[in-house]
Amino acid sequence: MRKELELYVHIPFCVRKCAYCDFLSAPASVETMRMYADSLLEEIRRFPDCYRAGEGSNMDRGEGEDSYSETYEVSTVFFGGGTPSIFPPEWLTEILDALRKKFRYWSGNTEITIECNPGTVDENKFRAYRGAGINRLSLGLQSANQEELELLGRIHTWEEFLETYHAARRAGFENINVDLMSALPGQSAESWEKTLKQVLALNPEHISAYSLIIEEGTPFYEKYHTAAELRDCGMDCPELPSEEEERLMYELTETYLKQAGMHRYEISNYAKPGFECRHNCGYWKRTDYLGFGLGAASLLADTRYRNTDSLSSYIKMEFTGREAEKLSVEDQMEEFMFLGLRMTEGVSEKRFHEIFGDEIDAIYGDTLNKWQREGLLQRENGNIFLTARGINYANLVMAEFLL
Repeated sequence: MRKELELYVHIPFCVRKCAYCDFLSAPASVETMRMYADSLLEEIRRFPDCYRAGEGSNMDRGEGEDSYSETYEVSTVFFGGGTPSIFPPEWLTEILDALRKKFRYWSGNTEITIECNPGTVDENKFRAYRGAGINRLSLGLQSANQEELELLGRIHTWEEFLETYHAARRAGFENINVDLMSALPGQSAESWEKTLKQVLALNPEHISAYSLIIEEGTPFYEKYHTAAELRDCGMDCPELPSEEEERLMYELTETYLKQAGMHRYEISNYAKPGFECRHNCGYWKRTDYLGFGLGAASLLADTRYRNTDSLSSYIKMEFTGREAEKLSVEDQMEEFMFLGLRMTEGVSEKRFHEIFGDEIDAIYGDTLNKWQREGLLQRENGNIFLTARGINYANLVMAEFLL
C-alpha cells in the first residue's frame, strides 16, 4: 500500500505587501515571476536529486526516483503564497503537469487548492483553474469593513470580494474557503459580527478565522509592539481590541459558524461536514509532504527540509545544499502532540503507540494528568483533546509537551 504524500507549491509574489504579513513574499516583475516559474519546474524535474545534499538528509540511502514514485500516492496539492493567483493559469497548468509527470500515482479524489486574492482573478481564470484540475479555492477576505481592509493594506474592497466569490461559483467551484481575521486595530465586536453575518450569507463551505498576531518585521510591528509607541502613534494607529473584546469576537465566531452548520475541526478552522481542508489536516497529523519553491519546507519520514529563501539563488536553480534536519524520536513525539492537539479530535493514543512503540502515559503521563485535573484536556474513546476551555489556553498546554 502506497504512503500518502502532500505537495506544497510556494508562489512568493503579491501585488502589494500587506501591513501585517510576515510571509516570504513580495511584489515582482512579470519577467522575475516567469524565471521563478521556470525554476519551479526544474526543481520538480530534479526531485529527488535536488534533496541529496545537506547534513541529516535521508536522501542518500539509495531511494531513487522510481522508489519515490512507487512508494507515494499524492493526496493533496496546495498552491500557497504570496498570492498564487497572480500567476497566469497556463503557468499553474505547467506546474501541475510537471507534478503529475514526476509523481505517478494520485488518489482518485486529490484535493488541489489555490489561494486567491480579489483583484487578481476573474471568471475566466477560475474556469481555467478547473480545467487544470484545481478543485478548491481559498479566498483572502480578512474583513468586510472597508476601513479595516485599508488598515490591513488589502488591495480589494468588499464589493470586489463579492464579485470574485460569485465568479468562482459561476465557474463551478463547490469547495470555497474564506479567510477572516479578527482582533484588528480599531475593530469592535459589532464590526466583527457584521463581517461574520455578511460572509455566512454567501454560504461558503469553509472559514478560516484567525486572530491578528503582530509579527516582528512587519509595518504593524513597528506601530504596535510596545504600549508606549501605541500611545504616541496618533490617529493612523487605532488601538488594538482589549482582551475582553477579543474574547467576545471569539465567542461570536463559534456561535455564528455553529448556527450556519459549520463545525470547528481545528483551533482556527471551521467547515461544513466533509469540507475540512485535507491538506492542512495532513500537516497537523504529520503526513509526509514535499514543498517546492522559495523557502518551502518538506517532511519525509524523520527528516525536515527547507529550501533557500534567497530568490536570486532559487532563480539560478541552486537547489542542492538545502537545510536538512534529522528529527529525533523526542522531536517527533513533540510534534505529534502539539500539532495534533490543534485539531478538535485531538491525538490518538493507539496511533502514538503504533508510531513510537511506547504508551503515551509512559512519556506524557504527568503532563496529561495535570491538564486533565485543570479541565483543559479530556480523554475519550482513545483520543486526547483540548476541552472548550482548553482551547483558550492552547499555547500554554502545548508548551508542556516539549520534552
